[in-house]
Amino acid sequence: MNATADGIPRELETSPERYRHWRLAVDGPVARLTLAVDEAGALQEGVVLKRNSYDLGVDLELRDAVTRIRFEHPEVRCVVLESALPDVFCAGANIAMLARSSHPLKVNFCKLTNETRLELEDATRAGQRWIAALSGTASGGGYELALACERILLVDDRRAAVSLPELPLLAVLPGTGGLTRLVDKRGVRRDRADVFCTLEEGVRAPRALEWGLIDASAPPSEFRALVGREIAAVPERSAGPAVRLESLAPAVSDRELRYRHVRVRIDGERRLAELEVAIPDAGLPGGLRLARELDDALLRLRLHHAEVGLWLLRVVGEEGSAQRLDRALLADSWLAREVRALFGRVLKRLENSARSSFALADANACWIGVFLELALAADRTYLLRDASPRIELTAANFGAYRMGNGLTRLETRFLGAPEQLAALRAAQDRPLSADEAEALGLATECLDEIDWDDALRVAIEERVSFSPDALTGMEASLRFAGPETLETKIFARLSAWQNWIFQRPNAAGPDGALKAYGRPERAKFDWSRT
Repeated sequence: MNATADGIPRELETSPERYRHWRLAVDGPVARLTLAVDEAGALQEGVVLKRNSYDLGVDLELRDAVTRIRFEHPEVRCVVLESALPDVFCAGANIAMLARSSHPLKVNFCKLTNETRLELEDATRAGQRWIAALSGTASGGGYELALACERILLVDDRRAAVSLPELPLLAVLPGTGGLTRLVDKRGVRRDRADVFCTLEEGVRAPRALEWGLIDASAPPSEFRALVGREIAAVPERSAGPAVRLESLAPAVSDRELRYRHVRVRIDGERRLAELEVAIPDAGLPGGLRLARELDDALLRLRLHHAEVGLWLLRVVGEEGSAQRLDRALLADSWLAREVRALFGRVLKRLENSARSSFALADANACWIGVFLELALAADRTYLLRDASPRIELTAANFGAYRMGNGLTRLETRFLGAPEQLAALRAAQDRPLSADEAEALGLATECLDEIDWDDALRVAIEERVSFSPDALTGMEASLRFAGPETLETKIFARLSAWQNWIFQRPNAAGPDGALKAYGRPERAKFDWSRT
């Protein structure tokens, strides 16, 4: 995987025959995903990926494997995560990589890693059981990866342990949901979680089992049999025929990303990107392709265009094509459920991105059902009254694509006026004029043609003039109104704290713990607490 000097991969697509760090083997209903990190395969020159530690390249392969198992191997009902190395499962994120990475790369690395763990949990909710078979030590991000699985098995050999040593060793936090999953997902007592997170050496099998950090253990001679019993206990599941994920192969330049259904025009000088989604007329296969293209485009904008701070979203196409695809996605079939889940994850990736987003409905705009969700996910929505945009609420907007806070985007939008939801339901399944959409609260502004260009120009110029850091904090706070969930805790609370800690001298300064790791001298801390 080619990368820039900063360790950012140029291409985000991969496939099993190109994996450098994972091995995927499928045998009927069981898939084995084996971590065998190539120490010399780091994206950053001079970094050695010892003890199955990972960088962004390792996680991009895992993300690809999670998606391929869901679509290309629907017969799989159980995935076993394991290690090819003796005595170690995974040592987590590579420390040298983190110490050398720019702040934006560290943040985007953690964000993608978090999203991949959530995709793994999406697969679990869809009926696959993921089992982490730890035949050796799982520390830091390695244990966090296991925490994303439904079952955790640990060999009891007096050496293997699970640990979250980020606080005592590195002066940072477990960055991929470890703290949240300990207490929210596994229900570990918070006093025990407190002790566990301060132990560099971690916890071995007997205590790990007693505290709920793992689900089962066995001595080395019986560990394979334990894994076999766990696999045998997985219930049957029904699924449809496999769907081959073809390469997206976008045409990429500094000014444009061009896919079959998605086109992104990049204006570096104005720090703008215009994303145009063209609705396909090819049923679920076209919808699957579109979701993957949009996902790839969002990730490329995050990683390759850090200074592009405002994304303008347009959806164009025929009303009939949008309605057919929207209905197909709501069908009660295996493929519809999988593509729907993928669309849901892409929408969340848009909302988790530290970029401003405006949705525009001008000529040929088509906001129907799932495509209206794109507009609802944006920070603002602008309608051109005279262009007669096609706008239609469908069942998709009332529960098919929930946000990370567990609410629909309409429920979140009208948190302070829940009575508005009844009016929205009454307007379902019929075309809405721009004025009706504005009256229903679906637009931030509805503008006449004479005002459109100037009003939009002013809004854009104002937005890109603000501090990117302040905008990131404001948008993340406003986007997720309402209840807190495991997902929002990971992306709002954990990420916000981690981003702050990553900037602090105690972690990232010249004498900080990240820089001192591996050296004989101890880190020097500023002992003031805020």
